[in-house]
Amino acid sequence: MRITFLGTGAAGGVPLFGCQCSACVIAHNSPDYGREPCSALIESGGIRILIDGGLMDLHKRFGPGELDAILLTHFHPDHVQGLFHLRWGKGPTIPVFIPPDPDGCADLFRHPGMLEFRPQVAFSAFQVGPLKITPLPLIHSKITFGYAIELADGPAFAYLTDTRGLPLETGDFLRAMKPDGLAIDCSFPPSDEPKGHNDWTMALDCIEAVSPVRTWLTHISHELDDWRLSTNPDLPADIRVARDGEQASLAPAAGKHPHE
Repeated sequence: MRITFLGTGAAGGVPLFGCQCSACVIAHNSPDYGREPCSALIESGGIRILIDGGLMDLHKRFGPGELDAILLTHFHPDHVQGLFHLRWGKGPTIPVFIPPDPDGCADLFRHPGMLEFRPQVAFSAFQVGPLKITPLPLIHSKITFGYAIELADGPAFAYLTDTRGLPLETGDFLRAMKPDGLAIDCSFPPSDEPKGHNDWTMALDCIEAVSPVRTWLTHISHELDDWRLSTNPDLPADIRVARDGEQASLAPAAGKHPHE
């Protein structure tokens, strides 16, 4: 299973318009340090699944028939805005698996075009090719799902954004799954101010509770990048701050049997 982090940014991205913090100045001068809307591409056995549709150039990145499915975590604009253009395209219908949010975003439900929206039920698994996908409830200001993605004879990966902590049942599911890879929301520096996303401390607490083999922090704000530049915080070797375009290949951990 291969994961490509197409975008790793929080709403507003990096550089943030008009901001002169160190992170934004560096990203403005060096695009490699920029962050586009948070999204990922999962590839396995010829199947390609896009997680979230916030990138505004989806119609240029992918050709007709190149995406087998889209998984939406929720309907905030920075996670769906690229679908507004893509929907008017020509080609095979693209199934879009979504949380049961009756409001959606703007007129996507009334005018879906080539997108086929399929509301899902929490913890009720479905298949896309060889991949078993389980929607996992998260804690956010809109109805939000993370997704656990498993191969019957291969690795397990969980993608969890946007969230502030983890619901008890989601944490229990992930501990039982023992994911080989985890991508999790880490939007802000450590803070005592409640927000709708994990800060650094909360993200690391979630990782410790789930105990994945490897972890990528994503949904990164310019504030977190700026804080990291000034403090250079340590991270264990098995945890990385993801970058746009970063790729990773997953295989089951040594001695682990699939779905044990």
